[in-house]
Amino acid sequence: MNNEQFGRAIVLIPARMASTRLPGKPLADICGAPMIVQVARRAREAGAARIIIATDHAEIEAVVKAAGFEAVMTAESHQSGSDRIFEALQKADPDARAEIVVNVQGDLPTIDPEAIRASLRPLEEPAVDIATLAAVIHDEAEKTNPNVVKVVGSPLSETRQKALYFTRATAPYGEGPLYHHIGLYAYRRAALETFVRLGPSALETREKLEQLRALEAGMRIDVEVIDTVPLGVDTPADLDRARILLAPNS
Repeated sequence: MNNEQFGRAIVLIPARMASTRLPGKPLADICGAPMIVQVARRAREAGAARIIIATDHAEIEAVVKAAGFEAVMTAESHQSGSDRIFEALQKADPDARAEIVVNVQGDLPTIDPEAIRASLRPLEEPAVDIATLAAVIHDEAEKTNPNVVKVVGSPLSETRQKALYFTRATAPYGEGPLYHHIGLYAYRRAALETFVRLGPSALETREKLEQLRALEAGMRIDVEVIDTVPLGVDTPADLDRARILLAPNS
C-alpha cells in the first residue's frame, strides 16, 4: 500500500490498565518513555497520518497527550480491543473520513514500522475485508504451544495467504510450514463496523480467538507473511527484553 493510501488510514492503539501479569503495563517505562508512547512512536515511524490511543484510564490519556499524541477516553466495560477502537473511531472521526483502521496492539513497543505498513498491503485487493500478519514458525516448541495462534491459509503468493481458519491447535497437519499469527489488523471501516456489531460467534468462543467471528460471518481475511514475530510485552521478563532492544546503541 502506497504512502497516499496510508495517509487515509487511522492507527488506533487500545490501552487499558488492567493486566494480571504486568500491572500498569501501558505506563511501564521503556528507555525513558511509557510503553504506550513507544508503540505510538513506531506507528509514527511507519508513516501513519493519524495515531490515536483508545484508553479507559485518565493517566494513560495524560501521558499520551504530553508526548504529543491523540488519546480518546472509552468505556471501561469493553471486552475486546476491537470494541474499544470502534468507540474511539466514532468519537475521533465522526465524519468517516478514514477509510482504513489499523489496530496496533498496545504491548508491541519494539514492532518494526515496516510490519505496520505491511499489514495494509492485502487491502489492495478490493475483495479483502480485513488484513493481518503472520510469520513462519521456526521454534519446534511453538508448533504445539496453544498460546501461539496458528493461521491456516490458502497461498495466494509467496507472501500472501487467504485465511481459512485460526487455531490454537497444531495445524495444518502434514509436511510444510506452520504460521504464527500476529495480532495486528487493518480493517476497511465498514468491515470493522460489521465485525463489532456481530457479537461473539461459536468458534470464537470455543477457541477464544476473536478473528474467527469474521470468518464465520463470511468476511474475507488475507494475511501478509513477514519475517519475524514482534515482541509482545506480557511479563516482567518481556519488559526487560524490550528495554534492551530499544536501548540506544543496542
